[in-house]
Amino acid sequence: MEIRTEYVPGSPRIAYDEAGSGPPVLFLHGIGGNRTNWREQLLACADRFYAMAWDARGYGQSDDYEGPLDFASFADDVIRLLDHLGISKVHLVGLSMGGRISQDLYFRYPGRVATLTLCDTFPGTTPTLPPDKMDEFINLRKGPLVAGKSLREMAEPLVKTLLSANATTEHTKRLVASIEALHKDSYIKTIEATTRYDRPVDIATISVPVQLIYGAEDSLTLPEIGREMQRQIPGALLEIIEGAGHLVNIERGEAFNEVLLGFLGQHQGRAEPPSMKAP
Repeated sequence: MEIRTEYVPGSPRIAYDEAGSGPPVLFLHGIGGNRTNWREQLLACADRFYAMAWDARGYGQSDDYEGPLDFASFADDVIRLLDHLGISKVHLVGLSMGGRISQDLYFRYPGRVATLTLCDTFPGTTPTLPPDKMDEFINLRKGPLVAGKSLREMAEPLVKTLLSANATTEHTKRLVASIEALHKDSYIKTIEATTRYDRPVDIATISVPVQLIYGAEDSLTLPEIGREMQRQIPGALLEIIEGAGHLVNIERGEAFNEVLLGFLGQHQGRAEPPSMKAP
């Protein structure tokens, strides 16, 4: 199955990968990722779905932008992508920051979301870390860059905090490459914007089907966070995948895909194929 890279025109221009045809599924990467983090998921979904993975603004092949980042712009960019393709509703799959973008989009554009798959993420769209942990999170990622370190120099120490003890050398190399590919200035703006975004919502009012997926060895978003989200969101399903850290879709791709496809298969009719893409 071929994965193609396309672009949403406008400012900033947004890059996305696509594969397959059918009901649309959009994958949203985390703060240190890009669209290539989801390549196994695109291939796994392509037989039954029109699968997409984007580069958020300031990431990968998407354009940088002037001025500070408003975190809400990510959801607005997703809507631009959906409108560009003639997609009325989409199945959203978001990991970490991508999960917070997914939640923000749902509460701002509820009619555009068919289902939510939220992976290794925090609940809602308000700061969930205590102030000391928030500063620690920001400084771990931003501090070395501001001090003059390169992305290459900060990549390996950061990756070690994201992977489980079961991670392979290939997993490490892949995530190091992902961090080295970051746009430094845009990444710094994103660190501040995503961590401090404060738009109160009530996840107990989510009314679309929700699948939660967490790595059992995730030390950033502990599985207990997923358990609490399941308690709050009506009807939410939770899968905790053993032998995986924060990047559960990369470390345990086959197990992740099995859970995801089982969930999407139950609800694929909630989204129609895009109207502006040839079958």
